[in-house]
Amino acid sequence: MGPARRDRARLFLLAVPAFAVFAAFFLLPLAQLVAVAGQGPEGAATYLAVLTNPRYLHSLIATILLSAAVSLATLALCGVAGVFLERNRFFGRPLLVALLTLPLSFPGVVIGFMVIMLAGRQGVIGELTTALFGTRTVFAYSMAGLFVGYLYFSIPRVILTVMAAAEKLDPRLEEAARSLGAPAWRVARDVIVPALMPAFISSGAIAFATAMGAFGTAFTLATNIDVLPMTIYTEFTLNANFATAASLSLVLGAITWIALALARSAAGATVAAAG
Repeated sequence: MGPARRDRARLFLLAVPAFAVFAAFFLLPLAQLVAVAGQGPEGAATYLAVLTNPRYLHSLIATILLSAAVSLATLALCGVAGVFLERNRFFGRPLLVALLTLPLSFPGVVIGFMVIMLAGRQGVIGELTTALFGTRTVFAYSMAGLFVGYLYFSIPRVILTVMAAAEKLDPRLEEAARSLGAPAWRVARDVIVPALMPAFISSGAIAFATAMGAFGTAFTLATNIDVLPMTIYTEFTLNANFATAASLSLVLGAITWIALALARSAAGATVAAAG
């Protein structure tokens, strides 16, 4: 056996564990989902249940709109904060960055409980509004509460990416724009934002995909919440409707995969201005 053939054999053996894990934890479960979805009472029509059933369609639209709103709000907050934190050094900055990334260590159930402590029936906001206006404001158990929870755990995923991209910005481009008389808002619009666009696209897609499939927070707050992960859970556990749960799972997975694929393509086509 020649050296080239030995190298190929060695690479193949090293790749076998990765292929085995990929097949066991992705290909086989995905194939099982496809099979289960097609074995329901309605046959292949089960794959279209999300479009033919008004409740499923409403749940899908609500999930997409919520995830998109979370992504946009996270990008707006972290875009400004990420650039500021990267370009300024001040006392307590490391602690502030650590606190902003702390939600990465929290499971969804803990974040849901924190939202309840903030805006639940015994939450801080309710106590404050009762003292000030005589009425208790409670929104933890609604889409607004879920929005706050998703926003909370999306911030670390976006701000770290924005800070890493802001570190590579070429300050000479901004200096050139200012020397030509551009005001601060035009420098931000025409120089900083385009340079950070790949980071915005990639991190925004991650925030969108995470919010689409998040379950723990929705399960903790689920009183007046109808999002697709909760619908899948209800169909699977309470209604024992395995075929519909499988088809909805495939729809959810396909949407998040498409969002990530489009973001990867768009972000790869844009080059940040770096020095």
